[in-house]
Amino acid sequence: MSSLRLLVVDDDPHVRQALRWALEDEGYRVDEAGSGEDACSQVREAAPDLMVLDLMLGRMDGFEVVREVRRAHDLPIIVVSARADTHDIVAALEAGADDYVTKPFQVKEITARLRALRRRAGGPATRDDGRAAQREVVLDADPPPLVLREERGTVHRGDEQLPLTLTEFRLLCELAASPGRVLSRQDLLARVWEHGFFGDERIVDVHIRRLRTKVERDPGAPRIVVTVRGLGYRLDPR
Repeated sequence: MSSLRLLVVDDDPHVRQALRWALEDEGYRVDEAGSGEDACSQVREAAPDLMVLDLMLGRMDGFEVVREVRRAHDLPIIVVSARADTHDIVAALEAGADDYVTKPFQVKEITARLRALRRRAGGPATRDDGRAAQREVVLDADPPPLVLREERGTVHRGDEQLPLTLTEFRLLCELAASPGRVLSRQDLLARVWEHGFFGDERIVDVHIRRLRTKVERDPGAPRIVVTVRGLGYRLDPR
């Protein structure tokens, strides 16, 4: 059983208790926070491995929590919210969340998504034929070079390590495993999210947009992670 520490953030104690019971049955060590401020404090002090976060928390809402956490931490974050509007979903993902589940939900869906996040973090990607993906890829040779080291889980621009989230890193790995090949949204959903995402496919576009702000010299004119209109995305190492 897992001994990972998981933080559940919700202002409803009944929701927190239900998630705690279910997630402890999955083997997690579960901590709770009833406010955004408490959540940020616990992230700083206890360093949880994963977070399940509601958006509607009062004075400091879930969007602010994600942005604050992302300033210094890359732990996987699943947003769980009654707000099902596409704008809210996109805003949460833009802020840095890895996944989004709408209420009401089945606890099994949360546990499945957590398992998928853990698999993403568990090792390097593989190609379609099962072979390990390339361990080191130079994405941009112009100095300072941009280098993906998949086995180490890092991307460097020269001596600087870029602060990619888990989902951004996995997206880059999947694109780098097939350089020059166009991968559709559906391809990337299946490879990166694994369990499947049954909401808006634009979740891929949001994470690609965030990825570009970190790896492209000019995110407004991307040259490494390229859009192929109507088809998907392609990685073009330079």
